[in-house]
Order: sequence, then C-alpha cells, then structure tokens
Amino acid sequence: MVENVGKVFSSGDKEVVALKGINLTIFNGEFVTILGPSGCGKSTLLNAIAGFSLPTSGRVVANGVEVTMPGPDRGMVFQEYALFPWMTVAENIAFGLEIKKLPKQAIREKVDTLLAKLQLLEFRDRFPKDLSGGMKQRVAIARVLALDPPMMLMDEPFGALDALTRRTMQDELLRIWLEFKKTIIFVTHGIEESIYLADRVVVMTYRPGTIKQIVPVELSRPRDVSLPRFISLQKELTSLVMEEQLRFRNEEIREPRKDVSARDESGQVT
Repeated sequence: MVENVGKVFSSGDKEVVALKGINLTIFNGEFVTILGPSGCGKSTLLNAIAGFSLPTSGRVVANGVEVTMPGPDRGMVFQEYALFPWMTVAENIAFGLEIKKLPKQAIREKVDTLLAKLQLLEFRDRFPKDLSGGMKQRVAIARVLALDPPMMLMDEPFGALDALTRRTMQDELLRIWLEFKKTIIFVTHGIEESIYLADRVVVMTYRPGTIKQIVPVELSRPRDVSLPRFISLQKELTSLVMEEQLRFRNEEIREPRKDVSARDESGQVT
C-alpha cells in the first residue's frame, strides 16, 4: 500500500527530509496505529495516504489505485473536529451526502441511523459550540461514516480529550470498527492508546521518519491494561519511542533549531 515513500520539505535555504523509504502494507479491516515522537512524520505519512500531500518519491496505492488526491474511499477524522459551526449536528452529518446529491429521504434515513448508532439522537439540533469534546468527535466520526469509506484515517482524534472521555471514545471507536468493518489507520502519541486499539503498532523513527519496528498486538478484546502482557508491550514500545526521543534531544543539543519545523501543505507541523 505504501511503497518506498519519501517526503522532503523546503525550509528557507535548507531541505528537511520528513519521510524516507516507508514501506507498509495494511490489510482490509485491520486497525493499525502509527506511533512515534513529535516530528517523526506520522501526520505527514497519514496525509500522503489521504492524498492531501503527495510524496516526493515512492507512491501510495489504495484498492489497487495510486493515490494522487483525496478520495471517497478514504475518510479523514482530525483532532480539531473540523465541524461547521453554523450547522447543527444533523446538518454536519448530512453535509457530504448533500454534496453527493442523494435524495432527501435517503439522507434523512442515513443521518437518523448514524445519530442512533453513535448515541447522538438527543443532540441532533444542537450546534457544535453546545457540545463537549467527546460529542464533537462523535459527530466528526459520524460525518465520515455517512459517506461509507472503506478506510478511515484518524490524526490524533482523541488527543484533546480528558483521560476518562478518551477511554470512552476509544471503546466507542472499537465498537464502530467492529460494526462497520472499516480499515482504520490511527496516528497517536499515546503508547497505551496504541496498544489498546491496534492489531499492529507501527513505530516510527525521528526525522527522517522511517519505520523502526512493527509490533503485533496479539491480545483479545476488550483489552485489560493491567494484564502482564499488556504491560510488557507497553514497556517494549516505551523503550522504542524513548530511543528516538533521546536521539531527537541529542540532535537539539548539537544543533539548536531556529524554527525549522517542516509544515505540510495544510500548515500542519510534520
């Protein structure tokens, strides 16, 4: 799916190699988390898969077709929710269906079904400003599910939530994943979160971002974070990530940065 992908950004008079030689195959229906320190290119890789930012070298292939732009087969869920503040919950969920010019009755039925499945029925006429962070993220997920893409791409979607709400949303996402049978690629900084959710955890190196190791999570669901095997995986992943974090700090000491953070076409720090 991801074939020898590289990404280079220009920053002033220098180039920043954000990704180098990324090769990754993700199977239909799989839940994969991408883990690594800040600046390792997690979001850059996800944006390449989404088609928001094309790789400098290599290619991304989805369902046998090379990715050259965003497409309806890949739905994106952002940390910032990206909801339209002037639309109600129901209108936000219906937006993509209206763009596709589906019949009004079909849109109504689809929206009602998703409102029920994501426990949003009583909030259908509320505006985003009246919702909690967790509720906003439910709406963002429902809006993607309305278009029924086979693949969902999620860029730290629970990063802004408190610990209790985050766990609730993790469980909700797993329920949605099992029910709707989606392929999910999920970017996270959270080591525990990556194990709790994923079939496999892809650990990335600090810049240039490469795949350091792919760790399978062979634990039955629902997962108990107190089990010895869970704790053992947590220690293993912590060690892998901290090696990269230490390398980043050592480079900072040798050569202090002057705001050379590479940003992709959407303005997001890679």
